[in-house]
Amino acid sequence: MLTDLIRQAGVVGEGGAGFPTHVKLDAKAACFIINAAECEPLIETDKYLCRMFSDEIVDAVQRVGEHLGARRLVITLKRKYVREIEALERAIRDKGAKVELFLMDAFYPAGDEQILVRMICGRSVPERGIPLAVDAVVSNVGTMISVHNALRGIPVTEKYLSISGEVERPGMLRVPVGTPILDCVSAASPAVERYDILLGGPMMGKIYSDPTEIAGLSVKKTTGNVLILPKGHHLSVQARKPLKTIIRQAQSACLQCRFCTEQCPRYQIGHNIRPHAVMRAIFLEHLVEDAAEYERFYGDAANCSECGLCELYACPMGLSPRKVNVFLKERLRTKGIDVPKNPVPEAREAMHSGKAATNRLVSRLGLYAYAQWHAEDTCRVLTPERVMLSFSQHIGQPAVPLKAKGEEISKGELLAMAPEGKLSAHVHASISGVIESIDAHGAVIRNC
Repeated sequence: MLTDLIRQAGVVGEGGAGFPTHVKLDAKAACFIINAAECEPLIETDKYLCRMFSDEIVDAVQRVGEHLGARRLVITLKRKYVREIEALERAIRDKGAKVELFLMDAFYPAGDEQILVRMICGRSVPERGIPLAVDAVVSNVGTMISVHNALRGIPVTEKYLSISGEVERPGMLRVPVGTPILDCVSAASPAVERYDILLGGPMMGKIYSDPTEIAGLSVKKTTGNVLILPKGHHLSVQARKPLKTIIRQAQSACLQCRFCTEQCPRYQIGHNIRPHAVMRAIFLEHLVEDAAEYERFYGDAANCSECGLCELYACPMGLSPRKVNVFLKERLRTKGIDVPKNPVPEAREAMHSGKAATNRLVSRLGLYAYAQWHAEDTCRVLTPERVMLSFSQHIGQPAVPLKAKGEEISKGELLAMAPEGKLSAHVHASISGVIESIDAHGAVIRNC
Protein backbone atom coordinates (compact mmCIF):
# COMPACT_ATOMS: atom_id res chain seq x y z
CA MET A 1 0.00 0.00 0.00
CA LEU A 2 1.25 3.46 -0.90
CA THR A 3 1.03 4.92 2.60
CA ASP A 4 2.87 1.90 4.07
CA LEU A 5 5.82 2.44 1.72
CA ILE A 6 5.86 6.14 2.55
CA ARG A 7 5.78 5.39 6.28
CA GLN A 8 8.64 2.91 5.97
CA ALA A 9 10.75 5.52 4.15
CA GLY A 10 10.22 8.16 6.86
CA VAL A 11 8.78 10.78 4.51
CA VAL A 12 7.59 14.03 6.11
CA GLY A 13 6.38 17.31 4.68
CA GLU A 14 9.42 19.19 3.40
CA GLY A 15 7.71 22.57 3.14
CA GLY A 16 8.54 23.43 6.74
CA ALA A 17 6.17 21.83 9.25
CA GLY A 18 7.29 18.22 8.84
CA PHE A 19 3.89 16.54 9.12
CA PRO A 20 4.31 12.77 8.59
CA THR A 21 3.26 12.23 4.97
CA HIS A 22 1.80 8.75 5.42
CA VAL A 23 -0.74 10.26 7.83
CA LYS A 24 -1.60 13.22 5.60
CA LEU A 25 -2.18 10.94 2.61
CA ASP A 26 -4.39 8.51 4.51
CA ALA A 27 -7.42 10.28 3.05
CA LYS A 28 -9.63 10.88 0.04
CA ALA A 29 -9.85 14.29 -1.62
CA ALA A 30 -11.16 15.84 -4.83
CA CYS A 31 -8.13 18.06 -5.39
CA PHE A 32 -4.44 17.32 -4.87
CA ILE A 33 -2.25 20.44 -4.91
CA ILE A 34 1.54 20.45 -5.10
CA ASN A 35 3.21 23.62 -3.84
CA ALA A 36 6.20 24.57 -5.98
CA ALA A 37 5.70 28.31 -5.51
CA GLU A 38 8.71 28.74 -3.18
CA CYS A 39 6.72 30.82 -0.71
CA GLU A 40 9.60 32.78 0.83
CA PRO A 41 12.11 34.97 -1.03
CA LEU A 42 15.78 34.01 -1.58
CA ILE A 43 15.06 30.26 -1.54
CA GLU A 44 15.93 28.36 -4.73
CA THR A 45 15.34 24.74 -3.71
CA ASP A 46 11.92 24.06 -5.20
CA LYS A 47 12.86 25.69 -8.50
CA TYR A 48 15.95 23.51 -8.73
CA LEU A 49 13.92 20.38 -8.00
CA CYS A 50 11.33 21.28 -10.65
CA ARG A 51 14.04 21.66 -13.28
CA MET A 52 16.07 18.60 -12.39
CA PHE A 53 13.40 16.12 -11.26
CA SER A 54 10.30 17.02 -13.24
CA ASP A 55 9.68 13.40 -14.32
CA GLU A 56 9.88 12.12 -10.75
CA ILE A 57 7.56 14.86 -9.52
CA VAL A 58 4.89 14.17 -12.14
CA ASP A 59 5.09 10.41 -11.53
CA ALA A 60 4.61 10.88 -7.79
CA VAL A 61 1.74 13.35 -8.26
CA GLN A 62 -0.09 10.83 -10.44
CA ARG A 63 0.42 7.96 -8.00
CA VAL A 64 -0.68 9.97 -4.99
CA GLY A 65 -3.60 11.51 -6.89
CA GLU A 66 -4.84 8.06 -7.82
CA HIS A 67 -4.54 6.96 -4.19
CA LEU A 68 -6.53 10.01 -3.02
CA GLY A 69 -9.17 9.56 -5.72
CA ALA A 70 -8.52 13.16 -6.76
CA ARG A 71 -10.28 14.58 -9.80
CA ARG A 72 -7.79 17.46 -10.09
CA LEU A 73 -4.01 17.23 -9.86
CA VAL A 74 -2.46 20.70 -9.71
CA ILE A 75 1.16 21.85 -9.48
CA THR A 76 1.35 25.51 -8.47
CA LEU A 77 4.27 27.80 -9.23
CA LYS A 78 4.97 31.42 -10.07
CA ARG A 79 4.50 32.43 -13.68
CA LYS A 80 7.98 34.01 -13.74
CA TYR A 81 9.54 30.52 -13.30
CA VAL A 82 9.93 30.04 -17.06
CA ARG A 83 12.45 27.19 -17.08
CA GLU A 84 10.64 25.33 -14.33
CA ILE A 85 7.33 25.62 -16.18
CA GLU A 86 8.95 24.32 -19.36
CA ALA A 87 10.44 21.31 -17.53
CA LEU A 88 7.14 20.37 -15.89
CA GLU A 89 5.15 20.89 -19.09
CA ARG A 90 7.54 18.58 -20.93
CA ALA A 91 7.21 15.88 -18.27
CA ILE A 92 3.41 16.17 -18.27
CA ARG A 93 3.31 16.00 -22.07
CA ASP A 94 5.73 13.06 -22.35
CA LYS A 95 3.79 11.04 -19.78
CA GLY A 96 0.34 12.03 -21.00
CA ALA A 97 -0.37 12.97 -17.38
CA LYS A 98 -3.62 14.64 -16.36
CA VAL A 99 -1.77 17.21 -14.30
CA GLU A 100 -2.39 20.93 -14.62
CA LEU A 101 -0.12 23.85 -13.78
CA PHE A 102 -1.56 26.78 -11.85
CA LEU A 103 0.53 29.91 -12.37
CA MET A 104 0.46 32.84 -9.97
CA ASP A 105 2.11 36.21 -9.52
CA ALA A 106 5.19 36.68 -7.35
CA PHE A 107 3.80 37.66 -3.96
CA TYR A 108 4.14 36.61 -0.35
CA PRO A 109 2.82 34.23 0.93
CA ALA A 110 2.12 32.60 -2.45
CA GLY A 111 2.99 29.18 -1.06
CA ASP A 112 0.71 29.33 1.99
CA GLU A 113 -1.42 26.20 1.61
CA GLN A 114 -4.60 28.01 2.63
CA ILE A 115 -4.00 30.75 0.08
CA LEU A 116 -3.38 28.09 -2.57
CA VAL A 117 -6.60 26.28 -1.72
CA ARG A 118 -8.58 29.52 -1.89
CA MET A 119 -7.10 30.47 -5.27
CA ILE A 120 -7.42 27.03 -6.85
CA CYS A 121 -10.59 25.62 -5.29
CA GLY A 122 -12.45 28.86 -4.58
CA ARG A 123 -13.12 27.89 -0.96
CA SER A 124 -11.56 29.11 2.28
CA VAL A 125 -10.26 26.56 4.77
CA PRO A 126 -12.05 26.87 8.15
CA GLU A 127 -10.22 28.71 10.92
CA ARG A 128 -7.37 26.63 12.34
CA GLY A 129 -8.41 23.88 9.95
CA ILE A 130 -6.67 21.89 7.23
CA PRO A 131 -7.32 21.77 3.46
CA LEU A 132 -8.97 18.36 3.78
CA ALA A 133 -11.95 20.20 5.34
CA VAL A 134 -12.69 21.60 1.87
CA ASP A 135 -11.85 18.36 0.00
CA ALA A 136 -8.23 19.20 -0.81
CA VAL A 137 -4.78 17.93 0.12
CA VAL A 138 -1.65 20.06 -0.27
CA SER A 139 1.93 18.78 -0.37
CA ASN A 140 5.36 20.17 -1.20
CA VAL A 141 7.35 19.48 -4.36
CA GLY A 142 10.31 18.17 -2.34
CA THR A 143 7.99 15.79 -0.52
CA MET A 144 6.86 14.39 -3.87
CA ILE A 145 10.44 13.48 -4.77
CA SER A 146 10.78 11.68 -1.43
CA VAL A 147 7.48 9.89 -2.16
CA HIS A 148 8.82 8.88 -5.58
CA ASN A 149 11.87 7.39 -3.88
CA ALA A 150 9.79 5.75 -1.15
CA LEU A 151 7.75 3.86 -3.73
CA ARG A 152 11.05 2.36 -4.89
CA GLY A 153 12.11 1.41 -1.38
CA ILE A 154 14.50 4.34 -0.87
CA PRO A 155 14.25 6.04 2.54
CA VAL A 156 14.82 9.74 3.22
CA THR A 157 18.56 10.14 3.85
CA GLU A 158 19.50 13.21 1.77
CA LYS A 159 18.39 16.81 1.41
CA TYR A 160 18.71 19.43 -1.28
CA LEU A 161 18.97 22.95 0.08
CA SER A 162 19.97 26.42 -1.05
CA ILE A 163 22.45 28.58 0.83
CA SER A 164 22.93 32.31 0.30
CA GLY A 165 23.38 35.64 2.04
CA GLU A 166 26.74 37.00 3.18
CA VAL A 167 28.70 34.26 1.38
CA GLU A 168 31.05 34.12 -1.57
CA ARG A 169 29.63 30.91 -3.05
CA PRO A 170 25.83 30.86 -2.86
CA GLY A 171 24.26 27.81 -4.46
CA MET A 172 22.60 24.43 -4.11
CA LEU A 173 23.88 21.67 -1.83
CA ARG A 174 23.04 17.98 -1.64
CA VAL A 175 23.83 16.72 1.84
CA PRO A 176 23.05 13.77 4.12
CA VAL A 177 20.32 14.49 6.65
CA GLY A 178 22.12 15.38 9.88
CA THR A 179 24.97 17.27 8.19
CA PRO A 180 26.21 20.01 10.56
CA ILE A 181 24.97 23.40 9.40
CA LEU A 182 28.49 24.77 9.86
CA ASP A 183 29.67 22.33 7.16
CA CYS A 184 27.15 23.88 4.79
CA VAL A 185 28.27 27.38 5.75
CA SER A 186 31.90 26.46 5.22
CA ALA A 187 31.09 25.11 1.74
CA ALA A 188 29.56 28.48 0.84
CA SER A 189 32.59 30.47 2.10
CA PRO A 190 31.18 33.13 4.46
CA ALA A 191 32.26 36.63 3.50
CA VAL A 192 32.27 37.94 7.07
CA GLU A 193 33.90 36.69 10.24
CA ARG A 194 30.89 37.14 12.53
CA TYR A 195 27.46 36.19 11.35
CA ASP A 196 24.04 34.88 12.35
CA ILE A 197 22.39 31.89 10.71
CA LEU A 198 18.79 31.85 9.56
CA LEU A 199 17.31 28.42 8.86
CA GLY A 200 14.35 28.57 6.50
CA GLY A 201 13.02 31.68 4.84
CA PRO A 202 13.57 35.26 6.03
CA MET A 203 9.90 35.63 7.02
CA MET A 204 9.21 32.48 9.04
CA GLY A 205 12.65 30.97 9.54
CA LYS A 206 14.51 30.94 12.86
CA ILE A 207 17.63 33.03 13.50
CA TYR A 208 20.51 31.64 15.56
CA SER A 209 23.18 33.92 17.04
CA ASP A 210 24.86 31.98 19.85
CA PRO A 211 28.00 30.15 18.59
CA THR A 212 27.42 27.18 20.89
CA GLU A 213 23.85 26.76 19.64
CA ILE A 214 24.96 27.15 16.03
CA ALA A 215 27.57 24.40 16.49
CA GLY A 216 24.77 22.00 17.43
CA LEU A 217 22.59 22.72 14.39
CA SER A 218 22.22 20.08 11.70
CA VAL A 219 20.22 19.59 8.52
CA LYS A 220 16.79 18.06 9.06
CA LYS A 221 14.32 16.59 6.61
CA THR A 222 12.52 19.93 6.66
CA THR A 223 15.59 22.11 6.00
CA GLY A 224 15.33 23.84 2.63
CA ASN A 225 17.43 26.95 3.00
CA VAL A 226 20.29 28.48 4.98
CA LEU A 227 20.73 32.26 4.99
CA ILE A 228 23.87 33.88 6.39
CA LEU A 229 23.29 37.33 7.88
CA PRO A 230 25.95 39.76 9.11
CA LYS A 231 25.77 40.64 12.80
CA GLY A 232 23.46 43.58 13.39
CA HIS A 233 21.21 42.89 10.40
CA HIS A 234 17.67 44.24 10.73
CA LEU A 235 16.17 40.72 10.87
CA SER A 236 18.49 39.68 13.70
CA VAL A 237 17.73 42.82 15.70
CA GLN A 238 13.98 42.33 15.20
CA ALA A 239 14.17 38.68 16.27
CA ARG A 240 15.86 39.56 19.56
CA LYS A 241 13.50 42.38 20.53
CA PRO A 242 12.02 41.66 24.00
CA LEU A 243 8.26 41.30 24.38
CA LYS A 244 8.14 44.11 26.98
CA THR A 245 9.67 46.47 24.43
CA ILE A 246 7.22 45.32 21.77
CA ILE A 247 4.24 46.01 24.05
CA ARG A 248 5.56 49.44 25.03
CA GLN A 249 6.08 50.30 21.36
CA ALA A 250 2.55 49.17 20.50
CA GLN A 251 1.11 51.39 23.22
CA SER A 252 3.02 54.47 22.15
CA ALA A 253 3.44 54.14 18.38
CA CYS A 254 0.57 52.10 16.87
CA LEU A 255 -1.29 54.36 14.42
CA GLN A 256 -4.34 52.09 14.06
CA CYS A 257 -3.82 52.36 10.30
CA ARG A 258 -5.15 48.79 9.74
CA PHE A 259 -2.35 47.94 7.27
CA CYS A 260 -1.45 44.86 9.33
CA THR A 261 -5.05 43.66 9.18
CA GLU A 262 -5.76 44.47 5.53
CA GLN A 263 -2.63 42.61 4.38
CA CYS A 264 -3.02 39.64 6.73
CA PRO A 265 -3.46 36.50 4.55
CA ARG A 266 -5.83 34.89 7.08
CA TYR A 267 -7.97 38.05 7.25
CA GLN A 268 -8.09 38.09 3.45
CA ILE A 269 -9.55 34.58 3.21
CA GLY A 270 -12.20 35.45 5.77
CA HIS A 271 -10.80 34.41 9.14
CA ASN A 272 -11.56 36.45 12.25
CA ILE A 273 -8.25 38.16 12.87
CA ARG A 274 -7.57 41.87 13.28
CA PRO A 275 -3.99 42.50 14.41
CA HIS A 276 -4.56 46.25 14.66
CA ALA A 277 -7.27 45.74 17.29
CA VAL A 278 -5.07 43.41 19.32
CA MET A 279 -2.22 45.92 19.20
CA ARG A 280 -4.55 48.63 20.48
CA ALA A 281 -5.48 46.53 23.54
CA ILE A 282 -2.29 44.62 24.34
CA PHE A 283 -1.06 47.01 27.04
CA LEU A 284 -4.18 46.14 29.10
CA GLU A 285 -3.71 42.38 28.79
CA HIS A 286 -2.40 41.83 32.31
CA LEU A 287 -5.52 43.49 33.75
CA VAL A 288 -8.15 41.37 31.98
CA GLU A 289 -9.15 38.47 34.23
CA ASP A 290 -12.62 37.49 32.96
CA ALA A 291 -12.35 34.70 30.36
CA ALA A 292 -15.16 36.03 28.16
CA GLU A 293 -13.63 39.49 28.13
CA TYR A 294 -10.19 38.06 27.41
CA GLU A 295 -11.57 36.15 24.43
CA ARG A 296 -13.36 39.26 23.15
CA PHE A 297 -10.19 41.36 23.26
CA TYR A 298 -7.55 38.80 22.30
CA GLY A 299 -9.27 35.72 20.84
CA ASP A 300 -8.45 36.74 17.26
CA ALA A 301 -4.79 35.94 17.96
CA ALA A 302 -5.66 32.23 17.80
CA ASN A 303 -6.05 32.53 14.02
CA CYS A 304 -2.58 33.99 13.36
CA SER A 305 -0.50 31.87 10.94
CA GLU A 306 2.71 33.65 12.07
CA CYS A 307 3.67 34.47 8.48
CA GLY A 308 5.33 37.71 9.60
CA LEU A 309 3.81 39.93 6.92
CA CYS A 310 2.31 42.28 9.51
CA GLU A 311 5.57 43.12 11.28
CA LEU A 312 8.14 42.77 8.49
CA TYR A 313 6.19 44.40 5.65
CA ALA A 314 2.85 45.99 6.50
CA CYS A 315 3.51 48.06 9.63
CA PRO A 316 4.88 51.55 8.83
CA MET A 317 6.11 51.90 12.41
CA GLY A 318 8.12 48.67 12.59
CA LEU A 319 5.89 47.13 15.28
CA SER A 320 5.48 43.40 15.86
CA PRO A 321 1.87 42.16 15.74
CA ARG A 322 3.09 38.62 15.03
CA LYS A 323 5.05 38.38 18.29
CA VAL A 324 2.11 39.81 20.18
CA ASN A 325 -0.16 37.17 18.63
CA VAL A 326 2.30 34.39 19.46
CA PHE A 327 2.35 35.58 23.08
CA LEU A 328 -1.45 35.75 23.22
CA LYS A 329 -1.92 32.30 21.70
CA GLU A 330 0.12 30.84 24.52
CA ARG A 331 -1.85 32.89 27.06
CA LEU A 332 -5.14 31.62 25.60
CA ARG A 333 -3.89 28.03 25.95
CA THR A 334 -2.71 28.66 29.52
CA LYS A 335 -6.08 30.12 30.46
CA GLY A 336 -7.92 27.22 28.84
CA ILE A 337 -9.85 29.52 26.51
CA ASP A 338 -11.07 27.63 23.43
CA VAL A 339 -11.78 30.33 20.84
CA PRO A 340 -14.72 29.36 18.57
CA LYS A 341 -13.88 28.63 14.93
CA ASN A 342 -15.65 30.00 11.89
CA PRO A 343 -16.36 26.86 9.80
CA VAL A 344 -17.36 28.71 6.61
CA PRO A 345 -15.19 31.83 6.16
CA GLU A 346 -15.75 33.96 3.08
CA ALA A 347 -12.87 35.75 1.36
CA ARG A 348 -12.75 39.53 1.69
CA GLU A 349 -12.11 42.09 -1.03
CA ALA A 350 -8.52 42.53 0.25
CA MET A 351 -7.83 39.03 -1.14
CA HIS A 352 -7.62 40.61 -4.61
CA SER A 353 -5.96 43.92 -3.82
CA GLY A 354 -3.68 43.50 -0.81
CA LYS A 355 -0.86 41.25 -2.00
CA ALA A 356 2.75 41.92 -0.99
CA ALA A 357 4.98 41.84 -4.09
CA THR A 358 8.07 39.70 -3.52
CA ASN A 359 10.51 42.28 -4.92
CA ARG A 360 9.21 44.98 -2.58
CA LEU A 361 9.31 42.55 0.32
CA VAL A 362 12.98 41.71 -0.34
CA SER A 363 13.87 45.41 -0.32
CA ARG A 364 11.86 46.02 2.84
CA LEU A 365 13.73 43.17 4.56
CA GLY A 366 17.13 44.63 3.65
CA LEU A 367 18.03 41.55 1.59
CA TYR A 368 18.21 42.98 -1.93
CA ALA A 369 21.99 42.52 -2.11
CA TYR A 370 21.52 38.77 -1.59
CA ALA A 371 18.62 38.32 -4.02
CA GLN A 372 20.63 38.57 -7.23
CA TRP A 373 21.85 34.97 -7.29
CA HIS A 374 19.94 32.17 -8.96
CA ALA A 375 20.75 28.49 -8.66
CA GLU A 376 22.43 26.86 -11.63
CA ASP A 377 21.69 23.30 -12.70
CA THR A 378 24.68 22.16 -10.67
CA CYS A 379 24.74 21.08 -7.05
CA ARG A 380 27.67 20.64 -4.69
CA VAL A 381 27.67 17.33 -2.83
CA LEU A 382 28.93 17.34 0.77
CA THR A 383 30.32 14.28 2.57
CA PRO A 384 30.55 15.21 6.26
CA GLU A 385 32.77 13.40 8.75
CA ARG A 386 29.83 13.15 11.15
CA VAL A 387 26.09 13.56 11.04
CA MET A 388 23.87 14.58 13.95
CA LEU A 389 20.45 13.03 13.46
CA SER A 390 17.56 14.33 15.53
CA PHE A 391 14.75 11.91 16.33
CA SER A 392 12.26 14.83 16.26
CA GLN A 393 12.40 15.97 12.64
CA HIS A 394 8.64 16.05 12.34
CA ILE A 395 5.40 17.02 14.04
CA GLY A 396 4.40 14.53 16.73
CA GLN A 397 6.26 12.05 18.91
CA PRO A 398 10.04 11.51 18.56
CA ALA A 399 11.17 8.32 16.87
CA VAL A 400 12.42 5.62 19.28
CA PRO A 401 16.09 4.55 18.89
CA LEU A 402 16.75 0.98 17.78
CA LYS A 403 20.56 0.95 17.90
CA ALA A 404 23.26 1.36 20.54
CA LYS A 405 26.50 3.29 20.87
CA GLY A 406 29.42 1.62 19.11
CA GLU A 407 27.31 -0.27 16.59
CA GLU A 408 28.11 -0.09 12.90
CA ILE A 409 25.28 1.03 10.68
CA SER A 410 24.75 1.34 6.93
CA LYS A 411 23.26 4.22 5.00
CA GLY A 412 19.49 3.74 4.74
CA GLU A 413 19.29 1.39 7.72
CA LEU A 414 16.51 2.13 10.21
CA LEU A 415 18.00 4.02 13.15
CA ALA A 416 14.88 5.06 15.08
CA MET A 417 11.30 3.88 14.67
CA ALA A 418 8.02 5.78 14.85
CA PRO A 419 6.08 4.54 17.91
CA GLU A 420 3.18 2.32 16.86
CA GLY A 421 -0.11 4.20 16.78
CA LYS A 422 1.53 7.60 17.38
CA LEU A 423 1.98 10.57 15.05
CA SER A 424 5.66 10.20 14.20
CA ALA A 425 8.13 9.23 11.47
CA HIS A 426 11.01 6.79 11.07
CA VAL A 427 14.60 8.09 11.00
CA HIS A 428 17.23 6.29 8.92
CA ALA A 429 21.01 6.45 8.95
CA SER A 430 22.08 9.01 6.37
CA ILE A 431 25.66 7.73 6.11
CA SER A 432 27.44 4.46 6.79
CA GLY A 433 29.62 4.47 9.88
CA VAL A 434 29.83 3.92 13.62
CA ILE A 435 27.33 5.29 16.11
CA GLU A 436 29.35 7.57 18.40
CA SER A 437 26.43 8.48 20.65
CA ILE A 438 22.71 7.82 20.83
CA ASP A 439 19.89 8.68 23.25
CA ALA A 440 16.19 9.50 23.16
CA HIS A 441 16.87 12.80 21.38
CA GLY A 442 19.13 11.70 18.55
CA ALA A 443 22.33 10.07 17.38
CA VAL A 444 25.77 10.98 16.06
CA ILE A 445 27.24 8.76 13.35
CA ARG A 446 30.92 8.97 12.37
CA ASN A 447 31.75 8.33 8.74
CA CYS A 448 34.03 5.35 8.18
